[in-house]
Amino acid sequence: MDKDFRFEPVTADRWGDFETLFGPQGAFYNCWCVALRLPHAVRTTMTADERKAHMRERIGAGPPPGILCYADGGPVAWVQVGPRHDVPQFNSPRTASRPLEEEDARDPSIWAVSCFFLLPKLRGRGLSHRLLAGAIDHARRQGARLLEACPIDHVKQSKSVTLCIGSTAIFEAAGFETIARRKDGRPLMRLELCG
Repeated sequence: MDKDFRFEPVTADRWGDFETLFGPQGAFYNCWCVALRLPHAVRTTMTADERKAHMRERIGAGPPPGILCYADGGPVAWVQVGPRHDVPQFNSPRTASRPLEEEDARDPSIWAVSCFFLLPKLRGRGLSHRLLAGAIDHARRQGARLLEACPIDHVKQSKSVTLCIGSTAIFEAAGFETIARRKDGRPLMRLELCG
């Protein structure tokens, strides 16, 4: 993969790029990356347009809930990365991604990498490593102390949609360590960013 990539925080003035990247299907099955922002009972009653509007409003409100990756003059990927408190469902007591300590969910210095989306033509080509590196750099520049993730250990193919949460292998390669394992195949991982 020899492309030149540029990473930018998604802001209101980049909404058009976000919308273009997510396309008519809203990324994965019209999710519009609200799965970890809204309870299942809420988001499943929403139309695709309502989920899209919710994300547009969230991006417009700031601070940026993630970063866009650009190559060849346009957006090619997205990483949802920000403080844990910005993705409430990541902190649900029923999930494998729940924080080690309850107060970690409210600590603005503890961030989470919770979703990846790549254009289909780029999947399975190692770009996730570059995206994660961009997310780490962004979190570090924004003053995050810890960066956490809850990836998946194994999938049958590298282009699997379930990899929207990332594979354990890319997080291990970036230096993340497993700090808890509440569900088989779904470790809670952490990278210390400072001090």
